[in-house]
Amino acid sequence: MVQDRTSLPPTTGRGSDGAPRTPSGLSPAADGLLPEPALPGPFTPEPPTSAAGTGQAAGSAPDAPPADRPSTSASGAPEGDGTSGSATPSVSDTPPAKTAPILGTSPAEVVQASDTAAAAGDEVSGRAAAEDEVSGGVAAPLAGGGDAPPAPRTAGDGSGRESRKTVVARAAAAVAGGIALFLSFPPLGWWLCAPLGIALITGSLYGARPGRAAWLGYLGAAVFLFPALAWVRTIGDDVWFMLVGVESLFYAAMAALAALVFRLPGWPVWFGCLWVAMEWARGLVPIGGFPWARVAFSQGESLFTEYAALGGAPLVSFAVALCGALLAHAVLVRSRGWHRAVPVAAALAVPLLTLAIPRPGDEGRSVNIGIVQGNVPGRGMYALGDEPAVVLKNHANETKRLAQAVREGKLPKPDIVVLPENSTDIDPYSDEFARQIIQDSVRDVGVPTLVGAVVAIGDDERATRSLVWDPVTGPGAYYDKQNLVPFGEYTPFKEIVLALWERASLVGRQSVAGTKPGDLKLGPVTIGAVNCYEVAYDGTVRGTVRAGGTPLVVQTNNASYALSNLPPQQLAMSQLRAVEHNRAVVTAATTGISAYVTPDGKVSWQTRELVADMNVVKVPVRTQETLATKVGALPEWALMTMGAMAVGVAAWGGRRRGDRVRSD
Repeated sequence: MVQDRTSLPPTTGRGSDGAPRTPSGLSPAADGLLPEPALPGPFTPEPPTSAAGTGQAAGSAPDAPPADRPSTSASGAPEGDGTSGSATPSVSDTPPAKTAPILGTSPAEVVQASDTAAAAGDEVSGRAAAEDEVSGGVAAPLAGGGDAPPAPRTAGDGSGRESRKTVVARAAAAVAGGIALFLSFPPLGWWLCAPLGIALITGSLYGARPGRAAWLGYLGAAVFLFPALAWVRTIGDDVWFMLVGVESLFYAAMAALAALVFRLPGWPVWFGCLWVAMEWARGLVPIGGFPWARVAFSQGESLFTEYAALGGAPLVSFAVALCGALLAHAVLVRSRGWHRAVPVAAALAVPLLTLAIPRPGDEGRSVNIGIVQGNVPGRGMYALGDEPAVVLKNHANETKRLAQAVREGKLPKPDIVVLPENSTDIDPYSDEFARQIIQDSVRDVGVPTLVGAVVAIGDDERATRSLVWDPVTGPGAYYDKQNLVPFGEYTPFKEIVLALWERASLVGRQSVAGTKPGDLKLGPVTIGAVNCYEVAYDGTVRGTVRAGGTPLVVQTNNASYALSNLPPQQLAMSQLRAVEHNRAVVTAATTGISAYVTPDGKVSWQTRELVADMNVVKVPVRTQETLATKVGALPEWALMTMGAMAVGVAAWGGRRRGDRVRSD
C-alpha cells in the first residue's frame, strides 16, 4: 500500500548534518515516516544520537526553529503566511534507517523500539492521534517498524475518517477474499485459492482501526460461510442464516485483534497465530463448537497437507494463513528492490517445504475390508422414508450382494465388512425382526461386520452406536458417538427451542454422548471407529488412534444432505486425517460418498451418491505414529499463545505511547 505523503508530520528545520528534523528531533526515517527497506538480520534499535548528529540529545526537548527560518504550524505551513501547504521531507534528503525483518522478531522487541521513540521526545499533535495509538490505529507507526501500516487516506474534512473510496476498496477486498476461500473447499477444491483468499482478507484489514476491521472480518466470513455451509439449508434457511451469523462473529473478533498486531514486526506470523486461535474457539463454543469449514479442511490433497503429520489440522491452517499474509505483506508494505521479494519467497517456501517432510513407509500388513452403501428411500429431512425397516433391508440386501460377488469370484473375500451409520433404522436390541435380518446378512457374508444403529437408552434417551456383529454370536462390543450434532441428535435449551421451532421435535429421543474412544476389535484388526460429524474434531480422532485404532473407519449418514457440498467436504477431512495419523481411512455412507483413502491422503476408491453399491478394498495396516499423533494439541496451544502475546504487546505498547501523548 502506497503511503499518503500528505499525511506526514511537518519538519521543524534541519540539523547540522543537513538532514530534516521531525517534531521529535529525529530524522524522518528514524520516526518511521519514510519508506524503509526491510533489512535481514536481528532488529537493533538505534542508540540516542548526539547533538552534533541531529541537533538534539535523546530525551531533550526539540530545538526551536532557527532564527532565520519561520516556524511552522501543525499543518506544515509557515505561521502567518496564510497558506495551507504541507512541508514534506524529501526522500533523497534522508538516509534510510534499519528496520525489523519480516520474520524472526519477537513481539517483545517492539516494546524496546517503542520506548526508544518515546524517549527521543516523540510528539504527536492532537487528541485524535493519541486515540489512534491507544486503539491500535495506524497514524503513527512504530520506530524501527518498517512494516507498520501507513496512515490511511482520509476523507479530507479534517475528521480523520477514511475516504469513501478506501472503505469501498476494503469491503471489496473482504468480499473477494471470502469468495476465494469458498472456492478452495470441495466440491471445487481449488486449494490455491485459500492463501489467495486470506491475502485479500488481510489486505482489507491492514491499516484499519479495530472497529472497522471487525466488520470487515465479519463481511468476509459471511461471504465465505454462506456458500460453504449451504448444505445446512436442508434443515431450513433460518438455521442457515443463524449458523453463519454466529460463526462469522469469531472472524470479526480475530480481525479486530489483527488490527493491533499489524503494527508489530513480523506481523504475518502473528496473524497466522490469531487465525489458529479463531478456529480453535469456533470448535469449542457455543454448544460444543462447530469446527466445520476450517481452512485446513480445504487442503485434503495439496502441498500444505503434509503439515498435518507434524502438527495436525491447526498447523495446516497456520501454514495457509501465514502464506496468505506473506503475499499480502509483499503488496502492502513499501520496500525497494529485492526487499519486496523476501516475503514473496517466504510465501512460496511455506508450501514447498512440505516436500522435505519424510513420510512413514509401508509395514507389510494389510486387511481386506468390505464396504456397503445401501441407499435410502427418502430425501432431505425425511431421508429414511415413512415405511419402517426399508433402510435396514437395503443394507442387508447389499451385504448379501457382496457375499454373492465373493462366491462368484468377482470380489476378493473380505476379512471384515463395514456398514454405515444408521444402516438399521430399527433398534436391533429391542426388535427381534431387525435383529434377525442383520444376523442373516452377516452370516451370509461370513465375517465380523460393523453395523451402525441408533439404540434406546432407557425410556427417553438414545445412543448412536458402532456395533460389532459376529456371524455366530451376534452383537458384541460397541462404540457410542462422542460428538453429537446439536439440533440433530440432541436439542440444546430444549424447552425454549421446542416452544419456538416445531422442527426441533424431529430430533425425538435425546442422544447421550459416549465417553470412550472408538478402538474396536473386529476380526484380525483393531479398527478406529469414528462417527460422521466426529471426523471434524481433532481430539476425538487422535484419541481413537492413540487407543490403537488402525485403520480408521468413518461411518456416516449423509442422506439428508445428499448431492450438497457436505459429502465432498467430509471426504476431504478424511484425507487430512489419513495424513495426520498415518492411517488408512475407510468411509461407509448410507447414500455416499463411501470411499477408501490411503495413508498418504489419496482417494483410491469412492462411490457415487444416491446409489446402492459395495466393494472390497485392500487396506494397509499402519501402526507407526506421526509427530502430530504424539504431541497432540501442543503445536496448536503454542501458536495460540504466541498470538495472545503479540496482541498483548501491541495493546500495551499502544497504551504506553498514548499515555505519554496525553501527558504532553
